[in-house]
Order: sequence, then C-alpha cells, then structure tokens
Amino acid sequence: MKKLAVLLLSALAVGTPAFAADAAPRPDQLVFREIYKELVETNTTLSSGSCTLAAERMAARLKAAGIPDSQLTLFATPDKPKEGGLVAVYPGTSKTAKPILLIAHIDVVEAKREDWERDPFIMVEENGYFYGRGTADIKSQAAVWVDTLIRFQQAGYKPRRTVKMALTCGEETNGAFNGIEWLAANKRDLIDAEFALNEGGGGDSDGKGKVIGQSVQVGEKTFANFRLETRNPGGHSSAPVPDNAIYQLARAVTKIEEHRFRAEMTDTTRRYFAEAGALRADATGAAMVALAKNIADKDAEAIVNKDPFLHSNLRTTCVATLLDGGHAANALPQRAGANINCRIFPGHSIESIRDELARVIGDPGVTVTQLPPKRPAPPAPPLDPKIIGPMQKLVDKYWPGLKVIPSMANGYTDATFLGAVGIPTYGIPGMWGDPDGNGAHGLNERMEVKSVYVGRDYMFDLVKAYAD
Repeated sequence: MKKLAVLLLSALAVGTPAFAADAAPRPDQLVFREIYKELVETNTTLSSGSCTLAAERMAARLKAAGIPDSQLTLFATPDKPKEGGLVAVYPGTSKTAKPILLIAHIDVVEAKREDWERDPFIMVEENGYFYGRGTADIKSQAAVWVDTLIRFQQAGYKPRRTVKMALTCGEETNGAFNGIEWLAANKRDLIDAEFALNEGGGGDSDGKGKVIGQSVQVGEKTFANFRLETRNPGGHSSAPVPDNAIYQLARAVTKIEEHRFRAEMTDTTRRYFAEAGALRADATGAAMVALAKNIADKDAEAIVNKDPFLHSNLRTTCVATLLDGGHAANALPQRAGANINCRIFPGHSIESIRDELARVIGDPGVTVTQLPPKRPAPPAPPLDPKIIGPMQKLVDKYWPGLKVIPSMANGYTDATFLGAVGIPTYGIPGMWGDPDGNGAHGLNERMEVKSVYVGRDYMFDLVKAYAD
C-alpha cells in the first residue's frame, strides 16, 4: 500500500501527459487499468450478472485506499439484490459550496460469447484498443470516477466542494430497476448536488487516431415503447382467409418503416450542426451548416440523412424492435404483436407520437398502446458558463484549436432522472470514439487505449477544476 500511495501521489501532481501511441503506460495508468479491468471482467448484464458485486468491488478499492466506511453507501433492494450500486462522498472544506456529483452506470448490454471474437468479459488489449463488454459504455467512465477518488484520498487532497460519486445499475434496460431513479426518490440528500457529470458527451475521431471534435451533452430525447397488436378469430391453416393477424401487423410495421418524421432543430442542435459541420471538410459538413441556416433545405437534408446519427438527431425516430405472433404451426394466427421503440424529439408529447403512429398505420384493427415505464423528458440543463468554461479551458490544453460543442443525445441516459429532481446533468468531453461507434451495444466493443488514458487525465483535471 505504501508503494501504491507513492505512485498515486505522484500521479496527482502530473500535468497533461505526452502520450504517443506506442508509449509505455505510466505507473499511475497501470494502477487505473486494474480498476478498469476488474469492472469490465465483472459481468453486470441483467440476465446473469451482478451490479451489486461490481459495486462491492469498487467499494473495497476505495476502502483499501483509505476512504472510511462512513463515506461509502452500498445499496440494493430486497427484490433486486443483484442490481445494487454504490455512493461515495469525498468531503470538501466549504460549508456553503454545493457538491458536484459524478455518475456512471455499471450495468451493460447482454453479450453472447459465441457471437464475439473474444470473450466479452475478459478485457483484452490488442492493436491499440481495449476490448470487452462495457469498455466503451460506460465502465471506462466509472473506472475514472473510482480512480479519481482514490487519487484524491492518497494525496490528502482537500477540495473546496464535496465530490460525490454514484455507480448505479439499470440504465441499459428500460423498465428494469434503475439505481439513479431509486436514489433520486429515496436518498435525495445523499446525492444532492449543484450539478452532475455524466456520459453522453465526449470526442469524435477520424477513425485514424486524430480527435476532430469534443462535445458536451446538454439534452436528450424522450423514449417510449408502443405495442402494436392485431387480433383475429383464427382457424385451421388448411383454409387460409385474407383476414390474417400476422399480415395485418406486417402492413402496419411496413408503414412505420416508410414514415419519416419531419426534420427540426432546437437551439442546441442548430448550434451543433453549424459548429460540428464547419469542422468537417466534406459534403456532409457543408450540408450540416446549410441545414443550420435553413431547416427546409431538402438537398442538404438528403445528404445529412445518409448518416444514421445525424438523421436521428434531426427528428423523432420510431423503429420495430420485437415481434411475436401466432399460437400454433398449423393454425391461423389469433394474435400478432410488435414493439415499436421511439426516441422523441424535444417539444413533442408521447401521446402526440402515439397518435401520429396510429394515423400513419391507418387501420383501426391495429391497436397502438404505450408501454411502461412512462417518463416525460426533463428540461435540458442550461449552458452555464461556470460549467462549460472549465470544459473549454481544459480542451484548449489537451486539444488546442477544438471547441466544446453542445449536443443533444439521440437516446436517453440517467440524466433523465436527475434532471427530473432538479440536478442539471451534463455529458462531458474527454474520451473519444471512432466513427463506427466502437461496437457499443454490439459485437466486439472496444475503446482506444490512448482515448482511455488521455480522457482519464482530462476528466481528472475537470473534476479538480470544479472541486477547487
């Protein structure tokens, strides 16, 4: 432990690192790597994993660094014993400055070994990348938060603000127990903060190691699931009739596939398209700038729509994600159903999107029912210079010439639950991803080693800037 303390104390004093792609990791980075590895190799899928175990392992690391039990709160509910989490409180010296909250979900999307090239729950470093489920989404950030508090403790750091950390479960599964939602409802004082730092922002690269942009997430879409269902008396399969529940459902799903919601912008997305587009030296960038000036520019929209992220950032999207139907191989179906997952652009109610789906389908025999959970979108956090300023100052230091660009998430994050109880939540710059999304939620998920190590240094400096 004495050796570890010396390494961590030295790391606290380190400024911005020079990091070549082939540079050997610094000693403090190797210490961090073990935290990251332990998190990735702790299975936290809903089906067979345990967030509670991951939280306990992170609490053990914090305790080993000298953080007392009184500053650590492990939690889980009796009905969801494997979906627990951890809150850590690192006290500040000021009695008036409100705390900041660092959040990260530690649950991950399912991963089948037979589909992956490598075991998804063994972290492998290969070809300049860390591979494993959760390496990108979002155990890298969770590991940074744990590592930050350990470095603070080992250095005897006395921040002005109290720094809190919440590692929680449930962000990846709609309708499952959600740790942030539970804390907001049951332990509000424990996580109370002036603002929170979250996933959702970050950098973009050209796919060849060059960082071309950094963004801060200041808003997100509302999500909603709708069930389409058709019913029919059915009958024997030897005597088919035109009125078939599966065919009727298929026609409804096809109409949704063909429907495109209109393009629109918020102040945040207009700024994102203008500023991010200006950084691109291609036709898409020019089209982004043109759309920011005139959302009715159909030629520009057609170019932008070729990019799945940008297409979705312009509008509400609804997509079929699940299908079921029929009751026997030799019977006409009596029932067929589909789940339609919608990501709703700000300013539209869930009810209005349900009504639009029903209008597009145009068949009263297809019911459209919203499924739980039913959660309205919280307001977007303000672009407060006190929050954005330190982000930009450090981006100037790490990536000279880049500007922190506000962005809106196409999906939703745990910011939904904190924003609803009055804690503005920002997805921060720092680590960067490749144009293909790094396999998040898909196969062979990965994070560039350089992105993790440099992003860790940026995030540490950012927390210190706020805490001081």
